[in-house]
Amino acid sequence: MSSHFILTLSCPDRIGIVHAVSGFLSQRLANIVDSQQFSDPDSARFFMRVEFELDTGVNADELSVAFHTIAQSYDMEWNLADRAHRPRVLIMASKQGHCLNDLLYRFRIGALHGEVAAVVSNHPDWEELVESHEVDFHHIPVTSESKEESEEELLNLVDSYDIDVVVLARYMQIISPRLCDKLPGRIINIHHSFLPSFKGARPYHQAHARGVKLIGATCHYVTADLDEGPIIDQEVARVNHTATPEGLTAAGRDLESTCLARGLAAHLDHRILLNGHKTVVFG
Repeated sequence: MSSHFILTLSCPDRIGIVHAVSGFLSQRLANIVDSQQFSDPDSARFFMRVEFELDTGVNADELSVAFHTIAQSYDMEWNLADRAHRPRVLIMASKQGHCLNDLLYRFRIGALHGEVAAVVSNHPDWEELVESHEVDFHHIPVTSESKEESEEELLNLVDSYDIDVVVLARYMQIISPRLCDKLPGRIINIHHSFLPSFKGARPYHQAHARGVKLIGATCHYVTADLDEGPIIDQEVARVNHTATPEGLTAAGRDLESTCLARGLAAHLDHRILLNGHKTVVFG
């Protein structure tokens, strides 16, 4: 039986990178099933994602040790993932449950590669829904006085469940810089795409009052800069003067659910590489 791996890398752009990677794989009789690369003239960096199969019993750790010399010679930031590993996901939600419900369903039918290990909410509303999917539910209330304690409890859950990525599925609490530093590149968020306009509550009602003609959603990595982390994916829809605030809100829910699922899928499939404040997302 063959093993399936995904190698992702970025490094300063120079001649010979593809040759070095393909040569390394060829020497080990690897079968490349997908290869994509991108050279960014602005950052002068090269990005690459390679999926390959090996018939030998070599594991990811052994391959990583062997690849280290090449990576070092090209000053690469890189990762080698075994496709057999199913990433463990922790979803966080508040009172709006559309993204949570959508993700639970997609994981349940196998549309997303991984498994939901637990769901955390600052409200108890979704406990029955979550447990119907045979997923652990944790209610962690958050107040201004308990925020630090609540985040510590969350980090304990991340460790105990061996979580790979945290998804904020319309989780309506600000993530502290401390938590961002603890989980760099491992927290994904979704919000409407009006920002920096229409901040706060009822953004679609605010948008309706201004007569917007385009609504959308943005999926991004969470950083200490509120809602300004590297963008993973975006989704938009045109609307017209007949749209009501309720209609805009309903359309927005669909856009947010679709955008978050697509962004999370790209992360779980190791298709995203950071490029400064931007991302390279291979299709």
